[in-house]
Amino acid sequence: MTMMLPALHLTTVDTEETVRIEITGDLDYDTAELLLDEVTAQLGARPRSKDLHLHCAGIGTIDSMGLSILLMIGRRTAAAGVRLHLDDRPATLDRLLEITGTLDHFTTMAPSNAATGPHNTAEPPTMGKTQTGRPTGPDGTT
Repeated sequence: MTMMLPALHLTTVDTEETVRIEITGDLDYDTAELLLDEVTAQLGARPRSKDLHLHCAGIGTIDSMGLSILLMIGRRTAAAGVRLHLDDRPATLDRLLEITGTLDHFTTMAPSNAATGPHNTAEPPTMGKTQTGRPTGPDGTT
């Protein structure tokens, strides 16, 4: 019996300031580094890029390696001053990001060298969640 590995197909559309990569197939241990290689090549070829859009609607399955690669791409784009967008995320990807606590990381991520402004703040917005302060005193008082 011959076993075929799931394929990953990447389609890149670019302009001088924006790169869009459409992902079709599984983003897993066997294929995820292909996405990282493509993103790295595109960022290197376009130093004036401002946005990287990963079109995720065609993603089949995604495992921990796929998530790891997305996080690495997030770090590289932030270091390059490029905004990362995970467009058209399927429910399975959103669920993985929610379970792992990384959804807010991807949806509030801003480039590290970006200017602070009303839509690009140094601290991520709470997105409607209430934040409570952590006790700082020895007896639990603030």
